[in-house]
Amino acid sequence: LFMDDNAPPHGARIATAGLQEVGVSNMVWPAMTSDLNSIEHVGDQLKQRLDDPTSK
Repeated sequence: LFMDDNAPPHGARIATAGLQEVGVSNMVWPAMTSDLNSIEHVGDQLKQRLDDPTSK
């Protein structure tokens, strides 16, 4: 299984042909999926806690 970030070079015919040749399947992944990036949510929580001096 191969998951790319939808960068144009990853969709190039030569890249997809090379992956198919070695038997790697490509997972379809939506572009700009910050909802699926858990570290984004952790960063938001950390910022909120650092900005609030009364949090424990």
